[in-house]
Amino acid sequence: MGQAGTAEAAVRYLRPAGPVAALPRPELRCVREDERAPVDQREFRRVLGNFATGVTIVTAPAADGEDSPAGFACQSFSSLSLDPPLVAFMVGRTSTTWPRIARSGVCCINVLSAGQGELCRAFAVSGADKFAGVAYDAAPVSGSPRLADTLAWIDCTIHAVHTGGDHLIVVGRVNALGTGDEDTAPLLFHRGRFGLPST
Repeated sequence: MGQAGTAEAAVRYLRPAGPVAALPRPELRCVREDERAPVDQREFRRVLGNFATGVTIVTAPAADGEDSPAGFACQSFSSLSLDPPLVAFMVGRTSTTWPRIARSGVCCINVLSAGQGELCRAFAVSGADKFAGVAYDAAPVSGSPRLADTLAWIDCTIHAVHTGGDHLIVVGRVNALGTGDEDTAPLLFHRGRFGLPST
């Protein structure tokens, strides 16, 4: 049957017969100034930094009245659902780029290759013209910048946005996708730096 056939069979088997009831929202609140946080933020970051992730750049076309497209570096990205095809990424609630992407209602997630660390750093800064000198074309459905020489690209419509503490969880519905050179290694982020330590 193959991997794809097995996945499709699982989706058919698991598909609910009727509508799925939404789970109740958990009660979430910020830690007050007179309370101690349950986990030290530096320790949280140090421990979670041991989880190696791929790196993406999320882009969107220029909205009405804007001179340039929008984009930011993002390591918090994941596939979410096969049917319908959904992906998710997380963005800080203080991001100045996210509102521009939200207004456009679409985005392209560009999966970076091992040689694109400098490109990632350029998209991680605020205030600069991130697209200066960057080669890209338009993703086929959304028109979002599809960056050159990436491992993969996923062209999406913003499907839903959920709060998650100091971040937003953005769900994208996939309209088109593709790969670049599949023999190229991915850009990985581990313990605060690109790449994995040699063993």
